[in-house]
Amino acid sequence: MNLEDARSVVIIALGRMNSLYQQPVFDEWVLAKLTSEQGAILYYQGPRVDSFKSKFIADSVPLRAELGKSQLHPGDFFFAPEACGTHFDACIRLGPVSYLFCNNTTRSMTDIRRSPLWLNAQKPFVDLAAKFQADPLL
Repeated sequence: MNLEDARSVVIIALGRMNSLYQQPVFDEWVLAKLTSEQGAILYYQGPRVDSFKSKFIADSVPLRAELGKSQLHPGDFFFAPEACGTHFDACIRLGPVSYLFCNNTTRSMTDIRRSPLWLNAQKPFVDLAAKFQADPLL
């Protein structure tokens, strides 16, 4: 999958999640390329356009612990249930060095999961992960 296609399928999936949840599940998301030498933001959507880059490393701390200990493959995902505020709540590995980081800047995953609407809203997220398992971002 190329970057533009990846961006499009993410937008559609997150839109479906929001519809099923009846409010935004994630109000911020980032497509990022991470290698051992460097990182790059490929695309950002959210309320912190002017400040998210300077806080990206700090905001990814809850997820970095999992990234460091897991051998994630494209399509694998995980959540940081206790992440709150600007700390990223979820991640999908999109390809060999690319990731999707998702966040709700006002609620934690624990808060989001309390709603009975979460059960159906997570299905588009799982479907999104499966798309990248079948066709990784290169």
